[in-house]
Amino acid sequence: MKKIVVLTGAGMSAESGIKTFRDADGLWEGHSIHDVATPDAWQRNPKLVLEFYNQRRKQLLTVEPNKAHKLLSKLKEKYEVSIITQNVDDLHERGGSNNVLHLHGELRKVRSTVDENLIYNWDEDLNIGDLCGKKSQLRPHIVWFGEAVPNLLLAEEITQTADILIIIGTSMQVYPAANLIYHCKNDIPIYFIDPKPNINESHFSNLTVIQESATSGMRLLFGILTN
Repeated sequence: MKKIVVLTGAGMSAESGIKTFRDADGLWEGHSIHDVATPDAWQRNPKLVLEFYNQRRKQLLTVEPNKAHKLLSKLKEKYEVSIITQNVDDLHERGGSNNVLHLHGELRKVRSTVDENLIYNWDEDLNIGDLCGKKSQLRPHIVWFGEAVPNLLLAEEITQTADILIIIGTSMQVYPAANLIYHCKNDIPIYFIDPKPNINESHFSNLTVIQESATSGMRLLFGILTN
């Protein structure tokens, strides 16, 4: 069975109603990343950071996986599929995929501020005074800008196993995730789905660009891969 590795970004979830920094000049729901998504922001105003992610978590619980999520999960019928996502939502899992690696954390989880391995499932508001088992404040289980990406090496190893690489809804401008495309084997088919593709096609002789949204592009690609 051939192995498909899928790299997904914000555009994958956009049609489900998840807003991102790509939507409006680097602002996320009116907030600069420097106010809500950095270690400095956490030190400066943890209450604001917690409230921001509480609102994102509430929003996530109101949306559903879209057709692109569901079509990716259906590829399991013919391929071994691994998904590496920059998204912090759980729409891949709710869409039926069960082999998902989150590079930037998960919105429905929180973790200890003294032990990053103490991670808890969490669907309620997270507040100042909510403590881990070691009596330390809990924080969102999110990789903030300026923090290391713990799953990066694993993502590189997974990408190296691909027989087919699919990239959906990512600008390929956010590093280190953008480097993953250079870890796949030479000459495997690469499919890039994005309505505004920003990739140098001359670097890849085996690249097919599908200039569509995630759902429209996945409908086209699903037909290609399953016929």
